[in-house]
Amino acid sequence: MSTGHAAYSYRHDKGVVAFADDHPVMIYDGYCGLCSSAVQFVLRHDCSRVFRFIAAQSELGTSIYRHYGLDPHDYETFIVLADGLPRFASDAVIEIGRRLGLPWSTGAAAGALPRSVRDGLYFWIARHRMKLFGRRDTCHLPAPDERDRFLA
Repeated sequence: MSTGHAAYSYRHDKGVVAFADDHPVMIYDGYCGLCSSAVQFVLRHDCSRVFRFIAAQSELGTSIYRHYGLDPHDYETFIVLADGLPRFASDAVIEIGRRLGLPWSTGAAAGALPRSVRDGLYFWIARHRMKLFGRRDTCHLPAPDERDRFLA
């Protein structure tokens, strides 16, 4: 998905505080049950400890949402920043699977489907996620051995 932003464009945005972006970063809704479960899934299956995480509700998460022209109070999509480029919606899901390796990378085959189909399903789930998966009262608190993977 083209965003019109160059790689690492957020580094030049005075509204975005500098952060370690040498690993892929998942920016997620910390109060969403589905999103929190997705973070837990990635933590369990990311054997190489590649991914880092930022709650969208944090100051850093909010500034990144704004940088990409997204509403920082309506988390209709999560973002994966990898190699300085954002992936949104189904592209973000595919990117996570691809980077987790087998068997999860086989899900990248979904990229062969038209984006309108993939994103249609993604946004339907996103609109109904609180009803289907619930809302958390607090953002995920990382375990001591996970803290270095959470940037905000």
